[in-house]
Amino acid sequence: MLLTPRNSPGCSLYLITPLLSVADADAFARVFAEVVGAAPIACALVRLAPVTQTDAKAIVAPVLRAAVAADCALLIESDGRLAARVGADGVHVNGAGADLVAAVESLKPERIVGAGFLRTRDEAMTAGEMGADYVMFGEPHRGATMTELQSLTERVGWWAEIFETPCVAYADTIAAAGALAGAGADFVALGEAIWGRRSPSEAAREAQALLAGVGAKVP
Repeated sequence: MLLTPRNSPGCSLYLITPLLSVADADAFARVFAEVVGAAPIACALVRLAPVTQTDAKAIVAPVLRAAVAADCALLIESDGRLAARVGADGVHVNGAGADLVAAVESLKPERIVGAGFLRTRDEAMTAGEMGADYVMFGEPHRGATMTELQSLTERVGWWAEIFETPCVAYADTIAAAGALAGAGADFVALGEAIWGRRSPSEAAREAQALLAGVGAKVP
């Protein structure tokens, strides 16, 4: 299975959820359904706080239903077994090490395997060679600081010019999403820039309109 853009040619939206727990799962699922109904979202990555497998399934289930209804691929962070058990579209792992090897071997080609937290060009190339369906650049992880926007756009442009494996670029603001789309990202990932707004649905529409405008300028 491959992760494919919703807008072709151009750049599509990829959403990253907050860390979800049992306490906030129902409220978030309602907001998520509104967002994926408001704008075309190619993919969403579910991030879970430490929970039991039973609770994890309960948290993911309504989000997955909304994603399926909206034709949005749904991935689970780091847990390929959970992705398979709940019927999600795939998994997102960090780095180009043993976790990526295990995910590729156990989930492909039926499911998507994405790789993030790739802090060097060599590591990104390794992930692509190992069979990752996409590479993600710029996302904060384990307390690391955000990648500076200029450096991130350069990384995205380098990747887009040389490699066929799709590139996801993390944007901390909707304005930054436009710059990354212009640099050649196939997908722009947004997290708090969407969920932190008073109206996440409005924010998603704003982001989509910006990406569509960038795509319209591509010859």
